[in-house]
Amino acid sequence: MTATSPAQPPPEAVAPLMRGIAVLRALTRAGGTRRLSELERSTGLARATVDRVTATLARMGYVRLDGHEVTLAPRLMELGNAYLAAIRLPDLLGARADALADELDESVSLAVADRDGIRFVHQATRRRAMSLSFRIGDLLPAERTAPGTLFAAGWTEAEWTRWREHRAADPEGRDFPSVPPSAEPYGEGFGERAAEARGRGWALDDQRIEPGLVALAVPVHGPDGRVACAVSAVSHTSRHGAASLRDTALPRLRAAVLGMERELRDARPPAPAAPAGALAAWTGASKQELGRGFIESLARGLTVLTAFGEGRDALTLTQVAEATGLARATARRALITLGHLGYVTAHERTFRPAPRVLDLGYPPLSSTTLAAVAAPHLAALATRVHDSASLAVLAGDDIQYTARVATSRVMSVNITVGTRFPAYATSMGRVMLAALPPAQRAERLARTGLRPLTPHTVTDPGELAALLDTVARSGYALVDEELEEGLRSLAVPVRDRAGTVVAAVNVAMHSVRRTPAQCVDELLPELRAAADRVEADLRVAGRFTRIATA
Repeated sequence: MTATSPAQPPPEAVAPLMRGIAVLRALTRAGGTRRLSELERSTGLARATVDRVTATLARMGYVRLDGHEVTLAPRLMELGNAYLAAIRLPDLLGARADALADELDESVSLAVADRDGIRFVHQATRRRAMSLSFRIGDLLPAERTAPGTLFAAGWTEAEWTRWREHRAADPEGRDFPSVPPSAEPYGEGFGERAAEARGRGWALDDQRIEPGLVALAVPVHGPDGRVACAVSAVSHTSRHGAASLRDTALPRLRAAVLGMERELRDARPPAPAAPAGALAAWTGASKQELGRGFIESLARGLTVLTAFGEGRDALTLTQVAEATGLARATARRALITLGHLGYVTAHERTFRPAPRVLDLGYPPLSSTTLAAVAAPHLAALATRVHDSASLAVLAGDDIQYTARVATSRVMSVNITVGTRFPAYATSMGRVMLAALPPAQRAERLARTGLRPLTPHTVTDPGELAALLDTVARSGYALVDEELEEGLRSLAVPVRDRAGTVVAAVNVAMHSVRRTPAQCVDELLPELRAAADRVEADLRVAGRFTRIATA
């Protein structure tokens, strides 16, 4: 079976689940956003089917619908998170990969085999003008990568045959959209390179992925002696040639791998975490509410993937049914469908998630930013309260606006993304300053020149410190005409999955719009609800990726 010519689905396969996955894959390949008409063309599905699929996915929180445009939503990452938590590699080895990247001052990746390709499961990327742009979940052809050469070193003859058939069926490499086409005949000398890698225990890629990129990879063996993943260091020819990278990085890679293998060997079996939830009742209720517009079998099929996770890497049919609340027959048909499509593997009576789960939206979503996560929630907030909503981060002693949704009024607050204001005189600045440790907060205020911006600006250090203590206790800040006369704003903090305040959201308006008391009574619940939604997305999106705040 190849990705371009799939085998006939088994009779028990769930057709709506297959159609929903086709839509998610089309959105993934398009970078995360597609018009409904484009999804109709790229999937070959009828427009009515695309409408029902996207409506179901939107109900699940996996996509957002904006008119005729469909966009992947961060919550979809819970599917890929379930796979990554199940294999445990990012949790156990990610810190060592990050340390190696710091030591080498080069990008370092962890990759796993995915049939005749590789997928990245962890990235520690060095930000340079010319840097690695691959993302977690990206699929690369084995023959053009150093990790792929290592994995191929252990292929059976049947796996080599599958590789040849796949490349013959897909000579243009359309099944690998994350890499540019290669002028080199596919796989030339790949068998010889794999044999060399098997003998020496490492593999070198000299610009096969892209001109200028060189990579060195070493296998990481699990306690059972099998290759669990490959760790690779990637550089640019402006810094290293292939031989130079090998000479410089190989000893350090090997030392890091010894530590990684020790980590895998000594890791204690995790206590099974609670599954995502018994969602069968929710899907049933959604079907009752939405009727024909909600495809229950699609929702339940995708829910099966969330049954896996840390301590739940291999599950029986009974365990999947119990974790999801689905009937055994329903869970069985979903697993058969997912197995046919390559998203789960079966061995005897147990099922495991496969790397291909990362193909469901993970690459484009793994490179999302805090501003992108917050944007739809700010838009919804602005629509509900009929005033401008913004998100900002601390930038030195200032706040910097990174996302904003303005309202159309004759008299409105004119601020753009990138604008900076002194943190001490703004509502968003105060909730972020209030979240700092007391000593750090005091140090910051001491070095900040507290100058009056309006006659109302608080500039006394003691008074401002007391205000920040109040903000820390109450969880919100109201600033009334201290930044600009006539401007009133209310803000609440935004926390990441670790509970650290990383940003703030606010609503700003002219002071004639609401009294301070009305701001607290009417706006504060809406603001907190919007911040909760942003934080919920950050908890999912930040599980295995770093969310850029600026």
